[in-house]
Amino acid sequence: MELRLTQFRPRTGPYEHRVVQPRQPLRHTSLREPAPIGMLMGDHDGLSRLAGLFSFAACSRHTIVHVPLRGCVPPDEGCGELVDLVLAHSEAGLRPSQWPELRRGLGHGTPLTVRTDEARTERHARAWLERPYDRGLLRHTTHARTYFLIGGREVLAQAATAFAYAAGWGPRHKRVVKGQSAFMAGLQNELEPTRGGGHPPEVLICFKPYPPYAHFKRPGR
Repeated sequence: MELRLTQFRPRTGPYEHRVVQPRQPLRHTSLREPAPIGMLMGDHDGLSRLAGLFSFAACSRHTIVHVPLRGCVPPDEGCGELVDLVLAHSEAGLRPSQWPELRRGLGHGTPLTVRTDEARTERHARAWLERPYDRGLLRHTTHARTYFLIGGREVLAQAATAFAYAAGWGPRHKRVVKGQSAFMAGLQNELEPTRGGGHPPEVLICFKPYPPYAHFKRPGR
């Protein structure tokens, strides 16, 4: 998959960071803060590009992927605060408390085009699934109206496959032709458990076409 991005090089003290954003916003994709259950709702374009962005984050160990979602077209389903999304490999060394300063430093960016390798992503995801008792999980937290997912290559790749599945099969769901959302996948086993117990954290991944719904046709129809 080809991803068209904008690249930034903000600094915090003596350190330079690499931050990328989608060049075009994911206009019809939104994320409700997981507290503890969040909802990520998107159309085919948004979910497909998120699959690519997770795949890119998995193999770009020193890159921070920022997906602005608060400015999306507000969804007419779900409740909770809309938040942005940040993905980072564990080796990027990102602390969520740093993010407001980094975000303020995102000035003029430069165009960047990258290609993801879906076969490699599938291999890494499969390796994560085949190691149920000794595999990395995604650290997650919400800070400064941003939801952070930080982890290793294989678990980020596994998350990428969940978004790819939702993008590919969501348009085939019967109810979406009426403008209803369809739950397609979720991130739960990939997320670290919440300290102190309570309901396990989860992000529901839902497909929903953008209006006007009369223009939407299921594949093969």
